[in-house]
Amino acid sequence: MRRVVLIVLLLAAVAGGGWWWLRGRAPDPAALATARDPIPVLLATADKRDVPIWLDGLGTALASATVTIKPQVDGVLTEVRFREGQDVRAGDVLARIDPRTYQAALDQAVAKKAQDAANLANARVDLARYTKLAATAYTSAQQADTQRATVAQLEAQVAQDQAAIDNARAQLSYTIIVSPIDGRTGIRQVDQGNLVHASDTTGIVVITTLRPIAVVFTLPQQNLPAVAAAQAQGAPEALALAQGDADGTPLDRGTLAVLDNQVDPTTGTIKLKAMFPNEHLRLWPGAFVTVRLLVQTRHDAVVVPSAAVQRGPAGPYLYVVGEDLAARRRAVAIGHEDPQASIVESGLRPGERVVVDGAARLSDGAKVSIGTPPEGPPAPHPPETASRGDGGAT
Repeated sequence: MRRVVLIVLLLAAVAGGGWWWLRGRAPDPAALATARDPIPVLLATADKRDVPIWLDGLGTALASATVTIKPQVDGVLTEVRFREGQDVRAGDVLARIDPRTYQAALDQAVAKKAQDAANLANARVDLARYTKLAATAYTSAQQADTQRATVAQLEAQVAQDQAAIDNARAQLSYTIIVSPIDGRTGIRQVDQGNLVHASDTTGIVVITTLRPIAVVFTLPQQNLPAVAAAQAQGAPEALALAQGDADGTPLDRGTLAVLDNQVDPTTGTIKLKAMFPNEHLRLWPGAFVTVRLLVQTRHDAVVVPSAAVQRGPAGPYLYVVGEDLAARRRAVAIGHEDPQASIVESGLRPGERVVVDGAARLSDGAKVSIGTPPEGPPAPHPPETASRGDGGAT
């Protein structure tokens, strides 16, 4: 009898455990209802358009020409004719040095030449006289030859005197200091009344040419083929933007002038120089700026927002939503990509709708509902920055 009771209890326990197990396996009606609900997503339409390819690099603005104005002769600085920060033209007088000693040296050289020229004229008269006398044997041929040598010596002396005059005149001209270039003066280093020397290292003032201005920047060496190809077709367009304001209004527009002839092996970067007209003086020497270089324009490219592209073990993919509001996972090939847009090389047609928000909850074939984007003005997005490369600076 005890055995029968034990068997009944055992069967009851097994039955109860099975009931609880089946209850746990049964789907929750609320969960089923949730699974059947469409997943809200935001969509964007793939369009076909021309996409400019920009490469971004960090650069430093440099004056296109820099000259340190130094005295070429010693003397007292008697006049300073420029203001600090003044725009000057080539040939403008900047300062004057006391010219009296150099004027005296020039006068002395001129007088010495006049003296030697008078001696030369007298020697030439004697040479003509001795030549006639030697022809009639009234004097020796040796005396005529000696006089001819004297004339040659005096001619050389007069030529030397002329060289001394030219040197003295040059030294005198150095007392008037003029600007060799168009540019803007910096802070004055020497005041009027000081004794200046040709050996001074600081100079009087530094002049920099701000129009045009250069910007030297770097790009990763991986961008070298694209930059070289763009330069082979002409001068690629370059934009200068304020550092930290990569999507703002360009400070100036210019062109690429120089692609360095070697890659920096320590950083793996290439150095480039772009020239900008800088008519409004928005670029200043020494300032850091972002340079955006146009290397290519892809025509009739299929473009989607970069947020639509997902990454997986098999490569990039995105979810395409059809008329039945079912999200289909589709593998694609991505070409150029930046934070704003991605170029789809294959796997997508223009006009198809892709998921840009909510893809994390999707699976292949899941039903979706199209949400409404949040209200608010769109982010600033100038036309010229519609697409840019991954180039950076080190």
